Amino acid sequence: MEKIWLKSYPPAVPQTVNPEQYSSLAQFLEESFRKNAARPFSVCMEHWMSYRQLDELSASLGAWLQRLGLEPDARVAIMLPNLPQFAVTMSAILRAGFTCVNVNPLYTARELEHQLKDSGATAIVVLENFAHTLEEVIERTQVQHVLLTSFGDLLGPWYGRWLTFAIRHLAKMVPPYKLPLAGGRSVTTLRRALAEGSQQTLRPSQANLDTIAFLQYTGGTTGLSKGAVLTHRNVVAAILQAEAWFTPALDRVGNVRDTNSIAALPLYHIFALTLCFLAIRWGSHMTLIPNPRDIGKFVEVLKRRPFHMLPAVNTLFNALLQHPQFRTVDFSHLCISQAGGMAASEGTAKHWQQVTGCAMVEGWGMSETCAIGTNNPVTTTRFSGTIGLPLPGVEIAIKDDEGRSLPIGSSGEICVRGPNVMTGYYKQAEETQRAFTHDGFMRTGDVGIMDAEGYTKIVDRKKDMILVSGFNVFPSELENVISLCDGVLECAAIGVPDAKQGEAIKVYVVRSDPTLSEDDVAKYCALNLTGYKHPKYIEFRDELPKSNVGKILRRELRAGK
Repeated sequence: MEKIWLKSYPPAVPQTVNPEQYSSLAQFLEESFRKNAARPFSVCMEHWMSYRQLDELSASLGAWLQRLGLEPDARVAIMLPNLPQFAVTMSAILRAGFTCVNVNPLYTARELEHQLKDSGATAIVVLENFAHTLEEVIERTQVQHVLLTSFGDLLGPWYGRWLTFAIRHLAKMVPPYKLPLAGGRSVTTLRRALAEGSQQTLRPSQANLDTIAFLQYTGGTTGLSKGAVLTHRNVVAAILQAEAWFTPALDRVGNVRDTNSIAALPLYHIFALTLCFLAIRWGSHMTLIPNPRDIGKFVEVLKRRPFHMLPAVNTLFNALLQHPQFRTVDFSHLCISQAGGMAASEGTAKHWQQVTGCAMVEGWGMSETCAIGTNNPVTTTRFSGTIGLPLPGVEIAIKDDEGRSLPIGSSGEICVRGPNVMTGYYKQAEETQRAFTHDGFMRTGDVGIMDAEGYTKIVDRKKDMILVSGFNVFPSELENVISLCDGVLECAAIGVPDAKQGEAIKVYVVRSDPTLSEDDVAKYCALNLTGYKHPKYIEFRDELPKSNVGKILRRELRAGK
């Protein structure tokens, strides 16, 4: 196939990347730790961690994990928010030769049980705040080893202990729990594991590029979540692809190693995880935001020191813009405002650029692709409304339901192929077979159109399409248009049953202006949307249901929630 997008590549961006320069992620990590030992890796609540500390702590924890006698392909679950413990644990698991299973700390017991059972995890590292959820399900899983950490464990000997005390006893954010020890199960604190591991030697990992590095579970929007099998090769490729694409935007930083990236999105999510690895590749540092929902504290963190890269989902960008103190932040160093994880709205993008002076750059990827797929050039000065160009080594094809590639300008399913694309779903051969076309492209479920310059525009998810009197209506188009209406903060569109049209359009709106009326929205739609795209129902809400990473959950609106 002709790679028409290459002619639109920014200067100096390579067409491909070579994951073979590393033998595994363990080698990748250890090389960075050696080169950047004296440099800062992260700052969290004003406590700094250097690459040397990350090296030493992860080596100790990795040696402790090896001492457990786990199987070579053992899966170790990580149930942590954005604290220094996350990078230490992830690095330890990979350096010890095991597989990381990222777990959302806010999972319900049902969701946690499914993921632990499906992955076959035999060990888990969990923040004590969420141990009560683990208690509910652990006896129905294969987990034999629990490593408990407290909030302040790696935030300094004095401040960390005080913070842990405050969270436990003043804020009462650690619900009571009692983890059963039947069946030979062990429960160990992180502090003890690190102390014991420091007296041992980490044996070299036997993993290679084709070994499983992560089981990254999908959001489960169409049923039970599935574990995307991401190999060391997949992740290394994604790191190199991200580096090739993002580096040109950071010229004015001087040395890319001086980049400060804001880690507000949860590191267990593939978007933030890939950018964490990118920081390690650069030898730069990250500012960890444990609770980005507290926008006031988030803004205060942004005011403390220059920051250069801020990845977020549309709803987080929006929330920052609405905070009255956000305009007092110094944006003069901001080079990249990277939008992903969900569709970015033009209204939010315009507002963001007006306030910060930095264009919002939209990209697209999935858990199954290590978050890498397409991205707009990061040196752009305006919001394009597309998801951009395939990154180096990535191929995009627009296909019909039979897997046939369609001509440029045609609407069809976006299919992706590249070294970053998963090998399949964990122990689900039929799901894996359905996910790929005969020529090796992975079906994404997103409907899009590629133009003659290689830019792709997402029309919508197949399952979210609304059928009005035989016409296809895509919710994302409606939401993008209505988001530009004065007085609209956020909106979401769904289809509801209609006796005459098959489906009618219902729009849920969160107002920034309390005087905005249904009639105002209806008139705006009449001016900006063709007749069959006009919403039949408009409902105002104080907020919209969202996932833990900020995606608006249309399925909950369809369920009447």
